Amino acid sequence: MTSLVNPPSDASGGALNGPDELSLVVIQLFKGPIYREVHEKLWEPLGRLRRRVADHVAVLGLRLEIDETDGFAYLRSLRDGEGDIDYPRLVARHSLSFTTSLLIALLRKRLLEFDTSSTEARLVLSRDQIVDLYRVYAPSDLDDIKLARLVDNHVNRIVELGFLHKLRGSSDQFEVRRILRAFVDGQWLSQFDERLEAYIAGDGAARGRGDELEGDDATRA
Repeated sequence: MTSLVNPPSDASGGALNGPDELSLVVIQLFKGPIYREVHEKLWEPLGRLRRRVADHVAVLGLRLEIDETDGFAYLRSLRDGEGDIDYPRLVARHSLSFTTSLLIALLRKRLLEFDTSSTEARLVLSRDQIVDLYRVYAPSDLDDIKLARLVDNHVNRIVELGFLHKLRGSSDQFEVRRILRAFVDGQWLSQFDERLEAYIAGDGAARGRGDELEGDDATRA
């Protein structure tokens, strides 16, 4: 019996055995960012097909963002005024606890310091170094064990968001991924700094308010 669906074919008319490059690139982008050092087989096709990829996702109200310098690409929702149509949000916004927001802000600032003072390509921090970043803001009644457990919980959340990447073969070494710079800009940091000052001054309500970042839990590789 003849199939009613014709299989995709290449330029010569032969049937393809799998999805084409465009499909593979778009599928990965919907799963999460493409990293040059992680998705080596997709990075070159992404650059070659970037206009077609951008046109493909634009019909869903999404914009393709590519950072050639740091080697990553991701999808984000169109902002107000970027399109003629108000699309339903496809890329979720994630509510963050105050402590998670604080750690993200501290990591973003540490990355900024690293970029201005180091010639290394990657910022890698140990679990203890991340704990030390938060220690100065931690409640005074936390001992070292409770502090480490608290930070571990929020580090796991940041790993899920894709801003930290646990190094393979290590249990306590994390790379601060540069895609963090795309999601945490100066305005976000400024607004969070205002809340942090209120928290330090004793305004407990400031600590209870969460933040939002646009992104997908699949931002991890």
